[in-house]
Amino acid sequence: MKIMLTDRALRAMKAAAPGTRKMLWDAAVPSFGVRVTDKGKLTFIVMRRLRGKLARRMIGQYPIMPLAKAREVALEALRDIERGIDPKDKKEAEARAEAHRRANSLASVAEEFIARHVTKLRSGPEVEAAIRRELIGRWGARPITEINRRDIVTALEQIADSGRPHSAHKTFAYASKLFNWAIARSLYGLETSPCLGIRTSELIGRKEPRQRVLNDTEIRAVWTAAEGVGYPAGPFARMLLISGQRLREVAEVRWAEIDLDKALWTIPPARMKGDAAHEIPLPPMAVEILKGLPRWHGDFVFTTTGGTRPISGFSKMKLRIDAAMKEPIAPWRFHDARRTMRTGLGALPVPNNVAELCIAHAQPGLHRTYDLHSYRDEKRRAFELWAARLAEIVEPRRAGNVVHLARG
Repeated sequence: MKIMLTDRALRAMKAAAPGTRKMLWDAAVPSFGVRVTDKGKLTFIVMRRLRGKLARRMIGQYPIMPLAKAREVALEALRDIERGIDPKDKKEAEARAEAHRRANSLASVAEEFIARHVTKLRSGPEVEAAIRRELIGRWGARPITEINRRDIVTALEQIADSGRPHSAHKTFAYASKLFNWAIARSLYGLETSPCLGIRTSELIGRKEPRQRVLNDTEIRAVWTAAEGVGYPAGPFARMLLISGQRLREVAEVRWAEIDLDKALWTIPPARMKGDAAHEIPLPPMAVEILKGLPRWHGDFVFTTTGGTRPISGFSKMKLRIDAAMKEPIAPWRFHDARRTMRTGLGALPVPNNVAELCIAHAQPGLHRTYDLHSYRDEKRRAFELWAARLAEIVEPRRAGNVVHLARG
């Protein structure tokens, strides 16, 4: 039967007799119609001879596919049949191409790069966050082969122009590694890195080492604000200032690493940049903070998941601390606490090599090879001197003039 198909007619269509199906052809588009089952299911169909055989191809179901769209798709399918192209084969080829496109998208390749490479790095969480924010966030849906040098240059300039030149340099390093990794795998059709030939020093300036050191007023502001934000961000920020250790070394500390009776924190080699265990003799100020922290069933000291995972979301934590300050200070980062502590040691009667050992900097030259003395007592004295100086800054009324040193 041939009728002028309309939405009104389709909505009013009655089901076919039990055990049968009926076919209604459209008067507007030849070889196009709708098939109706005994359950009332409506399916758009095109039917025409293809390579000498009658080909019946489904277009879509009503009302999921509107009638106007069905006619549009039907006309395209009929044109393909006239050219000897099977609409079914074409649709399957398009599906395969889309699947290939998704598999080779920047997002898909980056996810595999993160899983296979980034997660093995000590700085993995930081690198992963940057890749998701700066790379996947910009080009996630695009095939990796379509990312070009202009894209890289534009991204780096945008990041640098937003006041984050250091992040721009890091983003370039991560992108270069990602594209080179993808080329090495030979799975994504990528043969040349879009980062090739780009000199960041000429594009966004030289990568200058960060020199930010908090002054006494700023140290006091951070310390006081940390108390206001509470656990875990507050004591975490204070432990950064006291210990001078790297961000994730503090963030991922476990109770198993800490001996409160001996006032000693031992970071295992697996968590250290230099692949060697690192001892931090804890001054009384640090022990007092640790004793006041909640204990969970999990082992992580700073956590929002009952100790099962360490804290993350450092940018949000810093914003909370900034918001808790009575007076804002110049822009700063958590890592500035490490530089501040090391600078503070330089102003105290602490030998330079001991100060460097306190923050797990490798000793130079022959010292690294032959001088295996742990300097535990010397480091303890250094940490206690720094803690006393810190107390003078943040709580001048409570700070005493005597520094209690550990006995040998």
